[in-house]
Amino acid sequence: MSPKHVVFKKVSRDKSVAVYMAKRDFVDHCDFVDPVDGVVVIDPQQLRGRKVYVMLSCTFRYGRQDMDVMGVAFRRDLFLVTRQVYPELQDKDKLTHTKIQQKLLRKMGDNAFPFFFEFQDNLPCSVALQPGPSDMGKKCAVEFEVKAFCGENQDEKLDKQSSVRLSIRKIQFSPDDSNVVPVAETTFEFLMSEKPLHVKLSLPKEIFYHGEPIPVSIEITNSSSRNIKDISVSVEQVTNVVLYSNDKYVKSVAKEETNDCVPAGTSLKKDYTLHPLLANNKERRGIALDGRLKHEDTNLASSSIEVSLELPFRLMHPKPEPDDMVFEEFKRAYLKGVVYGDDDESPTEA
Repeated sequence: MSPKHVVFKKVSRDKSVAVYMAKRDFVDHCDFVDPVDGVVVIDPQQLRGRKVYVMLSCTFRYGRQDMDVMGVAFRRDLFLVTRQVYPELQDKDKLTHTKIQQKLLRKMGDNAFPFFFEFQDNLPCSVALQPGPSDMGKKCAVEFEVKAFCGENQDEKLDKQSSVRLSIRKIQFSPDDSNVVPVAETTFEFLMSEKPLHVKLSLPKEIFYHGEPIPVSIEITNSSSRNIKDISVSVEQVTNVVLYSNDKYVKSVAKEETNDCVPAGTSLKKDYTLHPLLANNKERRGIALDGRLKHEDTNLASSSIEVSLELPFRLMHPKPEPDDMVFEEFKRAYLKGVVYGDDDESPTEA
């Protein structure tokens, strides 16, 4: 018996156009992304001579669809491509890339036309920020959509009766293998203390699945003269939101607060377990979630797979060196205000 395939179908209100797709989740494999393909079925009588287009879009949205403040809409199209599928501009064979498309074309007959899109590089995955209990309208989200519509040209105002919208998702799965064991260390010197405090934090592995507890090992060597108390361990979710500025939001999604102490001159080695779950963060505004279709369940946003390296450092002033006495002439001009150089027209930031 041949395997059965689920096909997603959506029809316009006036029955002029219908979209068929074999899947709605498309995987970003880092070196390539699954292409978006499907079939559009038309009713020539309902079209009344109009053309049929298919659009693939990636939109960053914040606020209601009809929200417009001072002429600035709270949305940005990150990726938008439109193709005419009827009348045909290419052979059907050139746009047919999967066996599902071939089967649908054979089954639907002459009024079926294939479409095929490839994602632009570096697009984000589907993600949304959880709204607060009192927030109204659409949430802040990166959304992907396939839309089929009819018109005299692709720039014509959209007729909702003759259009179809189908939400899709761009997702990532964890790599098959990772032998990385994350370890971080830091040393801190207290004022008026001759010796430092050393902290080492480690995890047993790099990748954890949603719902899996995270064991954290902590080693503290307190060689300082200070007593360390009330140790807390947390998982922080860092979200970069780019609309008209590049904003970074840090939210604690799991935290364990303890009364553990490390007196001066002693050490502590202990394991803690954290549970970063959406169930423990319901209704917390601004928590990033994986994108979802309709009203299905979701989870905390999956980590983006990126190539990055972080190296902590401190940026400070050096201690002044003891020096010979220097006499500097006091100029009266400095009493009148700030004296700018030739090129200093306005204050600048370092």
